[in-house]
Parts: sequence; structure tokens; C-alpha cells
Amino acid sequence: MPYTVPTAPVRSEASSPLLRQQLQDRLDTLARRHRVPGAQLVLHSGTDVLALHTGTADVRTGVPVTVDTAVPLGSLTKPYTAALVLLLADDGDLDLDEPAAEHLPELRALPQVTIRQLLSHTAGLPTGPDSDTAAATTGARYLAAVCTPRDLLFTPGTGFSYSNAGYVAAGRLVEAVTGMPWHEAVRALLLEPLGTVGAFLGDSGAARPLAVGHAVNTATGLARPTRQNLAPLEAPAGALLASAHDLYAFGRVLVDRSDVLPPAGAKEMRRADGAARPGALADGWGPGLALYRQDDRVWCGHDGNAQGTSCHLRADPADGVVVAFTGNAGGATALWRDLVEDLARLTGIRVPAARLAGDRGRRVALPDCVGTYRNGDIVYRVAPRPDDSPALSVNGDLALPLVCYADLSCDLVDPATGRLEPGGHFHRDPRTGEVDRIQISGRTARRTDDG
Repeated sequence: MPYTVPTAPVRSEASSPLLRQQLQDRLDTLARRHRVPGAQLVLHSGTDVLALHTGTADVRTGVPVTVDTAVPLGSLTKPYTAALVLLLADDGDLDLDEPAAEHLPELRALPQVTIRQLLSHTAGLPTGPDSDTAAATTGARYLAAVCTPRDLLFTPGTGFSYSNAGYVAAGRLVEAVTGMPWHEAVRALLLEPLGTVGAFLGDSGAARPLAVGHAVNTATGLARPTRQNLAPLEAPAGALLASAHDLYAFGRVLVDRSDVLPPAGAKEMRRADGAARPGALADGWGPGLALYRQDDRVWCGHDGNAQGTSCHLRADPADGVVVAFTGNAGGATALWRDLVEDLARLTGIRVPAARLAGDRGRRVALPDCVGTYRNGDIVYRVAPRPDDSPALSVNGDLALPLVCYADLSCDLVDPATGRLEPGGHFHRDPRTGEVDRIQISGRTARRTDDG
């Protein structure tokens, strides 16, 4: 089915021809600057909708991006899966606070983990194996292998760790309750009521134009298409493709401007989980949604990165403002951040783009953070540099210097630019006072010091 952009009467500056041209010029300019082949932006000011797009969907074909073009969303799929679970809860098919093992026998080793904890990343689950490993197994075996007391990162409900495994479990939960594969359930119960034509990774028969992700060759400056390698069982965590206009429609659901999800369900998704303290990804988390503080308001949304794409959704429940963005290259993350600054300058709408590095107070050496930490198969090593400051390596990759602060937060130093990037924080065991965990980019790892 074709999409039509709403054409409400002009009632605000957000729909003025001058503003449209200014934002279009900025989108075009920033896409060139950040070497992003194609991008989309939808701004809903609370009264009117402004939809813009630029560039090409695939550099091999030169097919232009349009309002219809669907882009791989990566982790922005997760809020859709969470909303689907909330729909089932509203129908009385499940309870967010019941043990997930009531529906999924593969979680019986962790009977204390609730459905709510799966959705808010507070279950203590590791992130799960890489996609190539996951492709060689089944969903039930995947979960049985990683959802064990031995691999728990913390007591469920006491911390936060971003986990694809939690959303593999949420997808399995949807299948167990509805009797439909996740793809069919999300299409029938959520996408079609939203007016969204469903498109998924690996779906060659999609009835709409699709964009591919791109990587830029640093030597030539040329963009080349990338291959998506998400395993089929990981679909509920990252397999959806959508346009910025589709994201806008979903954002309206999240702030109670749509009847697709009952207001109580949307409010539940926006309710902050007390175990999810502010970190590198967001200022808080609800079931399926990141929460972002901006001035005196709390926005909701999520970010998503597939191979060579960067997509972002922000919505303000107070006045119904929704901002949705998609870009089909890795540089689109930087494009998004620059575009948010332009939105503030041109419209006065201050959108929370990302957590910022630095400005965390007094810097400290923190020598007792040195050690080895694990999240499933991922190994984090913190080692001293020649000047005794710490550096972090992940699975043996290049070690990045860390800047640590008195509140146990930390930033990463970009070796190319020297710029600080949000890192995460360390955690002390309240009984012993020893550093026992590290959280980097939303993922918690437990100290093992086993080499």
C-alpha cells in the first residue's frame, strides 16, 4: 500500500516553506559532509508534519531515496517488539511481572526473570553470541545456552545491561502466546494497524522500495554497500526495515496520539525502571524504550544501527513532538547529531540526541579497575598504560585509553581525534568495596580476572 504524508492545514512555523527549504538544505549538506548516500527526516511539531529526504538508497543502482524507502533499523526494532508484548499484556494473555519461564521452558534455569526485566534490559542476561554463531542454532537452544545462573551479570532487577538475548526471548514469547512467527505477529498486530508495509531483513519479496547500508572506504572516500548478517533468530532484536515516516507513525503511538496501543500500554513503556541508572546510551529505560532528559522534559525513543545504517526516534509525551531520522551509512550517526543542532536553531525544538562525554566532575586514576571482565563470550580487559592511566580492549582489539571520574563513570578516548566519547561506568561491590563490574556502551561485564 502506498504512503501519503499528512497534509494538515498550515498552523505553525514547522510547516512553512522557508523552514522546509532551510532543513532540506541542511539535510543535503550534512549528507554530503558525512558521506551518507541517503537520509530521511520527519518532524512532527505537535500540529504539522514535515517530511524530507535526500540522496540514493543504493549507490550501485542510484535509485533515489523517497518517503517510502525502508531502511534497516537495527535495534530500533526492539521498541516494536516491546509494543507487541504490551498489546498481548493488554489483552490479558500475559503479565509483565510474571516469570518469563511461565511461557518459555528454555528459561526455566532463571525462574526469577520477569517479562518486564527482559524488555527493560534489567534481567542480568549477557548480550548473546555473535550473529554467525546464532545462525547455527535454534532460538530455544540459544536461550538455554545463555540464560543460565552461571552467566548472569547481576541479580535480576538490580542492574542494567543491554541484551539482544532478552529480545530473542521476547520474540519467542510472542510466538508462544500468539502461535504465529514473530514476523507475522508484528505485521498483523502492529505494522498493518499503523499503516506500515512490513519489510524484514532477508525478505526478498518486500512490497516497497528498500535501502541498503553502506560503509565508506577511508582511502578513496567512496561508499560501498554492506551485507546484513543478523541471524534469523535475532529478528525480534533487529530485523525490521522502515522509513522515517513509519517511525513517526510509531512515535505517535508512544506518546498517546494513536489508538494502535492503548494509552496504558504506551505509559507503561515510558515508565522508568529503577534498576536502569543513567548510562552511555540514555538517561533511563522503560520496557522497550530509552528515556532522555532534555531541559525539564523526559523524551522517549531509541537508536538503531544495522550494518551501515543509523536510525533514530525521539518523542516528547508532553506536547506530541516526534522526530524520526534514518541514514544508510555509518556516518549517519554524526549527521543526526549535527541535524539535531540545526533543529534547535531553526525551530526551537531541542531534541536529545545522545549522552555526552566529559563534564563528569573530578578525574581520578582508579587503579583498582584494572582486570578482566566478561559478558558471555565478550572479554573486556582493562590494563594500565605506561603513564599508569587505564586502557580498555574488547576481545583483544585495539586498546582505547579511558578517562575515569570520581563517580566511577568513564569516557573513551578516540585515538584518531583525541575526543572523548561516552563510555560507561564501573561498579563497586557494596560489601567489599572492590570494583566488580564495568558497563561499556550499555553492556555490563562481570569481573572474573581469569585472563
